[in-house]
Amino acid sequence: MAREEDMTHTTNIPSVDDSSRPAPIAPTQDSQLENDRVATSLGKAKRKPIRARSEVWDHFTKFTNSEGDIKGKCNYCSKEFHCDPKKNGTTALRNHMGNCKKHPHVVESRQMELHLKSTATGGEREGGDNVVEVVNWKFDQVLARKALGRMLMVDELPFKFVEREGFRHFVNVICPKFRFPSRWTMARDCFELFNEERLKMMNELKNSCQRVCLTTDTWTSIQRMNYMCLTAHYIDNTWILKKKIINFCPISSHKGDAIAMAIEKCLMGWELDRVFTLTMDNASSNDVAVANFKKKMAKWDTSIMNGQYLHMRCVAHIINLVVQNGLKDLNESVTRVRDAVRYVRQSPARLRKFTQCAEMEKIECKGLLSLDVATRWNSTYLMLETAQKFERAFERFDEEDPCFKLDLSTSNWNTDLNQVITTDGRPKAEDWNKVRLFVKVLKHFFELTLRVSGSSYVTSNTFFHELGKMHCLLQGWLESDDFEMVEMAIKMKEKFDKYWGDPHKTNHLIYIAVVLDPRYKLEYMEYVLKEMYQGERGVGVVLLLKNSLHALYEEYKKKLGSRDDAREPSEVSTPTVVADDEDDFENPFFSRFKKHKCGSGSGSIVVPSELDKYFSEMCEPPSKEFNILKWWKANCHRFPILSSMARDILAIPISTVASESAFSTGGRVLDPFRSSLSPKVVESLICTQDWIRSSTTPISVEEDLEHVEQLEEGKTQFYSLLNLLKS
Repeated sequence: MAREEDMTHTTNIPSVDDSSRPAPIAPTQDSQLENDRVATSLGKAKRKPIRARSEVWDHFTKFTNSEGDIKGKCNYCSKEFHCDPKKNGTTALRNHMGNCKKHPHVVESRQMELHLKSTATGGEREGGDNVVEVVNWKFDQVLARKALGRMLMVDELPFKFVEREGFRHFVNVICPKFRFPSRWTMARDCFELFNEERLKMMNELKNSCQRVCLTTDTWTSIQRMNYMCLTAHYIDNTWILKKKIINFCPISSHKGDAIAMAIEKCLMGWELDRVFTLTMDNASSNDVAVANFKKKMAKWDTSIMNGQYLHMRCVAHIINLVVQNGLKDLNESVTRVRDAVRYVRQSPARLRKFTQCAEMEKIECKGLLSLDVATRWNSTYLMLETAQKFERAFERFDEEDPCFKLDLSTSNWNTDLNQVITTDGRPKAEDWNKVRLFVKVLKHFFELTLRVSGSSYVTSNTFFHELGKMHCLLQGWLESDDFEMVEMAIKMKEKFDKYWGDPHKTNHLIYIAVVLDPRYKLEYMEYVLKEMYQGERGVGVVLLLKNSLHALYEEYKKKLGSRDDAREPSEVSTPTVVADDEDDFENPFFSRFKKHKCGSGSGSIVVPSELDKYFSEMCEPPSKEFNILKWWKANCHRFPILSSMARDILAIPISTVASESAFSTGGRVLDPFRSSLSPKVVESLICTQDWIRSSTTPISVEEDLEHVEQLEEGKTQFYSLLNLLKS
């Protein structure tokens, strides 16, 4: 301590009497003489000043600030540090000396490391070749925390995951430098990532998007809160179809007024007013929501055709209503098969015995028996489609399990006969024949639902073809010899005609989308519509389509400010055309020709419009590999107005599956162990996951049957071992 006090005196720290004066940076000759005089007057021996020994003072300048604190100032970057010898020392100065970016002799101690990064040239799922490239790597705590937040969002992990023992042990093994954040810190990091990605999305929607097509649906969470999901579909400047969830917020109720208000509030928050269509299901509250939202859009003055084509009804929902109406009174054969499947799946022992029966019958089907949900016809189809393959296994199982017949038999008291009548509930050969008929019918609707429910590819131009297939199927079933088939087709046709039987109630954009497909165009649509709607009605539908097409074309031409003075080829106009004198001098015959046309009364020269040019060209050959977006991208310079129409119409989703799939994610995020999350955090997790997910392929929610079969076998072995231990 004495040495430190002496060092303090050598730096000329002012005494109590001199506290009002600022301390000099270095001792001068006059000040040294004054100190010697004071020391002599106090009776102390004069000492030689001690020079600072630390090497840091070769790079720092010591001074005392106005508050009396001793500090050191870096000679290179002018950064200041406390260096009082009694309180701080020179540790901070020494650390800065090695890290100062402006130090001319500093050596980078954090050397970059070589890292072998593996990439797949053809994609891992397509079996592409793995390529290893050498990249530089350096540990960065900030980037590591961002990557951790991204993992929590994409993999739907709870925030408490970062505090679990297994994760911390794993990270300590692979990267001991990582400093673990708390769950509260990760929650803040995830919300900051949400805000960053939201700004990026706003810029993309503002600069790379022409118009957006919306899908929305509502959902009730485990918290008993009503949520609304709003998804934007658009084609960007590079002609790539994109789908982004822009809102996942709570709403007061499922009523139409509340839904319309929530949609308007969301779009105002995103500064988005260029809405083309709104796809919703057929609930009556959604009709009210569309009507109210259309009034809001009228004030924005950004709608097309005054919102005439705003409402697009969910096709998947209508298909579901059509099938449910036909299967309202299910056949007894389906009930017998369902009871048989339920009996087998009630116990692991029965399931194991049934598997052995299937092996004895040499049934190679890897599918697993599954029960259906009574309100979901697609689950009934999956149950019947798998069960009918195990017909022989059920017959053998009936022979080896005596309880099978007893359990499926039902006894009822017959009042007329005054006795108990026992009914055999086992499926028979005729039941399996009827089940195969049901599977054949439902397969068409099941595949149709899958095709129209896609969100990563264009669906608006293909739905009309699916509608034509459905029309032909129902007509064929109505002419069938099977009474049950005819009865089922009549009920389906009734619901089909309710939504798609009247062309005046159908959104005409599903017709125009086919016209804008260069493989079909207008001539194909005229033929199909006349076939579907016979006689004068078909001619009227074709005329209605042409009027809608030309009205929409003129609207886009007006919106884009085009100078195309196009006219219909059938129109005849006789304006006086006066050419410039210079043009007449260069081409006098053309001037005489124009005068001749006007004098003869044959009208002016008709300049073909983009529609005329588009229809006059040959159709593209029909092919499943045809990419309609690539075609319009290559021809957008030739058809600027039509390409603008195609860019909006081809982005229309014809089902609400994109929004409904977000509820599956919401159900996993808001599980019973995380039901206390606030709505704002839920929105940030679901939206950011949708924005930053690297894979563009949709997540498959279908269970892998082979994997499930292995789990069932493992569960059966577990129960067998458990029973053995109990005995």
